[in-house]
Amino acid sequence: MTEIEQGSGNVYADLGLADASEMLVKAQLAGKIASILKARHLTQAQAAQILGIPQPKVSDMLRGKFRGISETKMIECLTRLGRDVQIVVKAAPRSRNEGRVEVVFV
Repeated sequence: MTEIEQGSGNVYADLGLADASEMLVKAQLAGKIASILKARHLTQAQAAQILGIPQPKVSDMLRGKFRGISETKMIECLTRLGRDVQIVVKAAPRSRNEGRVEVVFV
């Protein structure tokens, strides 16, 4: 019988990666960038020009290889694609000792 384990909601944490939170945020940002590029029917070369990054970096990002791309750069990519980005800082609930970073798309 195969044992099924409930995931945490963060595959990077489930894999035991030290930077799991950061990787999840980057994955969510990259996913949004990819969906915008797809909706606009842009080639990677066209996307690279708009985003201000080399085409190989666009290719890496779209394939989930974004370790060499900062969250700040990904946020800049979203603004170049016509998206407003808000960063909201608020107190964590008392039930948690530490805050968390979360991406919310509206």
